[in-house]
Amino acid sequence: MKKIEVYIQPYSLDAVAKALAVEGVLGMTVTECKGFGVQRGFTRGEEVKPGQYIFHPKMKVEMVVLESEVEHIIERLKASLKSGQIGEGKIFVSPVDDAVRTHTGERGRDAIK
Repeated sequence: MKKIEVYIQPYSLDAVAKALAVEGVLGMTVTECKGFGVQRGFTRGEEVKPGQYIFHPKMKVEMVVLESEVEHIIERLKASLKSGQIGEGKIFVSPVDDAVRTHTGERGRDAIK
């Protein structure tokens, strides 16, 4: 199993949710957050002093999926986010050792399907 975390612009959430629903992702968690990337939140041409940064609103979308689904989901995410603009999103993939559905005690694959 793998955990996919996607940091996106708030206006991209609907497109991402629809793309994941089409792929059969059965669950996701969405968190409002703030952040900045390599450009520290500034747009091109702005004067930036050392130590300055600007936090921008972001959304974090998280899901745990089977390893066999990861590449296909990443491709769908990239397609749904493609705007040609800096800051359209970032995808992180991490291993998940186990999952437990507390209600039934199911583990692993059975806990996420």
